[in-house]
Parts: sequence; structure tokens; C-alpha cells
Amino acid sequence: MFAALEAATRIRALQCGEPGPFRQVIAALDIAAWDLVARRAGRPLARMLAADSGLRVPAYASGIHVDAAGHEIPRARALGFSAFKVKVGFDTGTEPQKLAALAAGLRPGERLFADANQAWDVDQGEKFLRNITPLGLGWMEEPIPADALPADWQRLASLGVPLAGGENIAGAADFAQALAAGALQFIQPDVAKWGGVTGCLAVARQALAAGRTYCPHFLGGGIGLLASAHVLAVAGGQGVLEVDINPNPLRDAICPMAENMRGGLWHVPDRAGLGMAELPEAVTAYLTHEREVMACG
Repeated sequence: MFAALEAATRIRALQCGEPGPFRQVIAALDIAAWDLVARRAGRPLARMLAADSGLRVPAYASGIHVDAAGHEIPRARALGFSAFKVKVGFDTGTEPQKLAALAAGLRPGERLFADANQAWDVDQGEKFLRNITPLGLGWMEEPIPADALPADWQRLASLGVPLAGGENIAGAADFAQALAAGALQFIQPDVAKWGGVTGCLAVARQALAAGRTYCPHFLGGGIGLLASAHVLAVAGGQGVLEVDINPNPLRDAICPMAENMRGGLWHVPDRAGLGMAELPEAVTAYLTHEREVMACG
């Protein structure tokens, strides 16, 4: 279904110059279809796709602004996280020192990642990476634009700080190109931006086969977070699940932090499908449109 929908909408997306909405809708349909198939089978999606899938995956706290990290990291630690990702790229003159202070405050076994969200050109990115090389960050995510030349990515990769990216890559061919270029150590497709379960699981397996680490990107509602967790559980490897710790009622009603996050691990629901049969009552407060379809017969 996923392949057929991509093929059927390719020219329309090209014609209107808006491929993003097509990719996102197809991703949503793919996630919904896999949920239905797994629910029909009466098994958690991860264990329907691979019977030996574990239902606990390592997770890290995300969505943390570097200037708020001094109080957000302790809050995330109290929620059960032992890995943290902070946003940088706002004040590059002071941020290496801020990251150094955060790294110095980590407890044994904890990890720190950083994400620039494509903030710099290659020269700026190189300068920043040289300044943070001694810190031992787990990765630097998107220091330059996702569509920068492979040579620019390889130039930054040579500095020794592990690079991560993938949320702004779409399509099997583009992921294959990124893997072949060899600069990214951490591959991060987003189930809601492109691919759903079908596309992202295929990329995850290709990444692992190439000796890279699959780490799903996701900041959004609970359904996408559930799908990301299931895909990571199936794929395996050393990847960690991204969990945005900012307030989000569309996530918290579906994936309560206290229920799912314990001891650095995200507990994937041991229930059929994604793990939910219907939307929680709390979500209905945010309903903006509803359409009833009457059966004909």
C-alpha cells in the first residue's frame, strides 16, 4: 500500500510543489494500516513484525533549549531519563561553554546530545564542532542543512564528533544516498514526516546493515511516539527513542510519562496494535472537526 500510494501521488506532489503533505498523509495511513493489521492479529505491532522483539527501548529526553537545560535536565532525570538532547544554534559564541557546563554535570552513565536544526553553513559548523570536540557528546544533530553537499557532511564528520540526521530526509533513494555518503553515524527518519512504519523500518534495517545506528526522530503526539517506539523495538540495535518532554496533551493523554518511562527505558505497550483501541477522552477536548460517514446498503 505504501509503495502504491507513493507512486500514485508522485506527479501530483511534484506538480503542486508541496511534497510534504503527501508524505505525511501517506505516513499516517501506513501507521493506521499496520495498527489495524496487528490488532486483527491480536499482537503488539512490534511482535507481529518480529516475534522476538523486546518491548522496552532506551529513550532520551528531547526538546530542551540549551538555556533551559540547567533545570530541564534535572526534571528529565526525575522522570527516569539518563540521556538528554539540547537545542543549540541560537548564540554560537557562548553555546560551547554552556554545553561544557552541562557535560560536566552529567552523572555516571548519562549521555548528552546536541541538535542545531540546520543552523549553520559548513564553515560555522566546523568552528562549532572544533570547540565542542573535547566534550564527548553522543552526537551533533543537523549542524548544517540536510541537503548540503556530501563533501560538506564528510568534512564535518572528519572532525570526530558523531553526526546525526534524517528527520529532513525523505524517500528511500535519498536515505540510500545519505548512507552511502558515510557521514552520518546516527540515522533518524521520522515516521510522521515520511515513511510511516513501512518506510522507516526499511531505512532502519539498511542503516544497521551498514553499521550505523537507527534512532527514530519524533516530536509530536502520542500516536507517532507509539509508532516510533514499535519500529525501534523491531529494528533493534543501539538506538534510543526520542521523547519530547515539553507539555503536550496530545502526547500525555496517550503515552503518560509515568506509565511508560522507567529506569531509562520506554515501555512499549504490551497490547494489540500500537497499544490503544480508541482515543482517550482527554483528547476530545482538542477535536476541531468531525465527520460522520453513513453506510449505504
